[in-house]
Amino acid sequence: MKMVPVQSAIGMVLCHDVTRIVRGQSKGAAFKRGHILREEDLPQLLCMGKEHIYVWDIGSDSGLLHENEAAARIAGAAAGKHITLSGCSEGRINLIASIDGLLKIDVEALLEINTGEIVFVSLHTHQKVNKGKVVAGTRVTPLVIEESKVELVESICGRHKPLIEVLPFKALKAGIVTTGSEVYHGRITDQFGPVVREKLDEFECEVIGQSFVSDDRGRIVEEIRSFLSQGAEMIIVTGGMSVDPDDVTPAAIRDCGARVVTYGAPVLPGSMFMLAYLGDVPVLGLPGCVMYHKTSVFDLVLPRLLAGEEITRGDIVGMAHGGLCVNCRECRYPDCGFGKGT
Repeated sequence: MKMVPVQSAIGMVLCHDVTRIVRGQSKGAAFKRGHILREEDLPQLLCMGKEHIYVWDIGSDSGLLHENEAAARIAGAAAGKHITLSGCSEGRINLIASIDGLLKIDVEALLEINTGEIVFVSLHTHQKVNKGKVVAGTRVTPLVIEESKVELVESICGRHKPLIEVLPFKALKAGIVTTGSEVYHGRITDQFGPVVREKLDEFECEVIGQSFVSDDRGRIVEEIRSFLSQGAEMIIVTGGMSVDPDDVTPAAIRDCGARVVTYGAPVLPGSMFMLAYLGDVPVLGLPGCVMYHKTSVFDLVLPRLLAGEEITRGDIVGMAHGGLCVNCRECRYPDCGFGKGT
């Protein structure tokens, strides 16, 4: 820090706010701490009586970067696909989703780059975000920072997958198999179909059909295979997911030759969820809670499948941390803690 004549301060960085007072009108900072002085600033400074000013002198060989330049480099290194950057203010830049999609954060890299002098914060990974949503922010806390520290962050981002990106959703063709003799025989009205369709509509998925079958393993297998032959890219089987003797949906999903990832998930509501694959086509067994809970395991899994992810048993187990929905009076999902443990 040094005091210099304002005429000599071009390109240097202010060490403090410079207050401008207009009698009877306003009082505030005409130039904020961290501002890089420009030639066009000189007339105003001189009119304010500032012939000398305290600045940081960041020379090309100093090894230091101004907070704004450092933040811009960090944000640029971290941003992956479908992320745009805001302007920089006081060392902070926001990272913004440029499409609707699934937010992906490399949590390991995120933790590694947070050093105190460098701050990088984000929303939780694996959640649906809309275009224009601020999904992360970064700033440099000191006014100037050693360039080597920024280079280290750039190196970390370079050796990992993108630290932050948004994956686009693909609108899949879905077939729905609704099981249960009570629905099949018309004793009660199907309530599963409308709920599932509404959730699929949010992602512009096409429902190519819905079939109704009794609690018959063979018939359920036939309907699953029928939708597969019709080109379904996702098959959703509803009902019959508990351990009662007449709930045969899990056995039917196995019988159709699907590779089972899990039967049971550490999520409430949704613990009796089943996920399997027929080739690369996901087959979902949805428990009854999906009908009457605003959010459930289905809401955690569906966006990831539509973003092209193949979900593993480890992914399902990881949902245990954050997998408890507290049934808020007014649901704010996905802007809440449900499903945000990983």
